[in-house]
Amino acid sequence: QVDLVESGGGSVQAGGSLRLSCSASGVTYTRLSNYCMGWYRQAPGKESEGVAAIGNDGRISYADSVKGRFTISKDNAKDSLYLDISNLKPEDTGMYYCAAINADILILRGRECRSGGNDFNYWGRGTQVTVSP
Repeated sequence: QVDLVESGGGSVQAGGSLRLSCSASGVTYTRLSNYCMGWYRQAPGKESEGVAAIGNDGRISYADSVKGRFTISKDNAKDSLYLDISNLKPEDTGMYYCAAINADILILRGRECRSGGNDFNYWGRGTQVTVSP
């Protein structure tokens, strides 16, 4: 069982920046470095959107809607995942969730670690981001 806890959300004005963090605990058999990690967001009344993912090999993918403004990174030593968001827009408002899946499972399924993937099986409770015009 992997527990994920997001933090760093808040209310900001358009054009501002935020760093979201995701702290993982409960990783017992392998380090978080062996996980595919991702960020999703859900705006009110809209479907969930995978915005970024980083694989155990360091490969990164982004949704087209956030390229150039979102940066995903992780610190394996701290079992932490980050999402740096710059030039925030009102349409970035939503709940942001951290997600994870063991990379070995993706390999068994023949899948890749990518933003918007449907394989994540561990989820945090989310952190709210609100961007005002």
